[in-house]
Amino acid sequence: MDLTDLLKMGASAIQNNSDDATTGLDTDALTGALGSLLGGGSDGGIDLSNIMSGLSENGLGSVVGSWLGNGENEAISMDSITDLLGGDKVSEFASSLGLSEESATGALADMLPNIIDKATSGEGSIIDSMLDQVGGAEGAMNMLNKMFK
Repeated sequence: MDLTDLLKMGASAIQNNSDDATTGLDTDALTGALGSLLGGGSDGGIDLSNIMSGLSENGLGSVVGSWLGNGENEAISMDSITDLLGGDKVSEFASSLGLSEESATGALADMLPNIIDKATSGEGSIIDSMLDQVGGAEGAMNMLNKMFK
């Protein structure tokens, strides 16, 4: 699954959430706003490392684990979304779409767990690409061993 597919999936999730303010939003506008908000990865994709480290720094490690695992994704609070992404970025996201910050934050809290789950699961996922860059699972284990010696 590539970045465009993930962003479109996120846009659809936001359009279909329970907030009437997000229902009529343009898919292309949403996709672009999500790309700006979540982008910054070295490959031009979603900056997963920044998101994951932000979750860990904010004491949300178990939440991260649920998004990466095969079970049900744990929810993230609206306050945690603001802490994670930054109030200024959430405000820009809301403004670019003509939403209140509350609607934008709620939509992001609903959408983000599913996007991270999809980005990191299955064949051809971002995790697969990252593992390929370090020589597979064995290469990743070797890197970790060196880091913790």
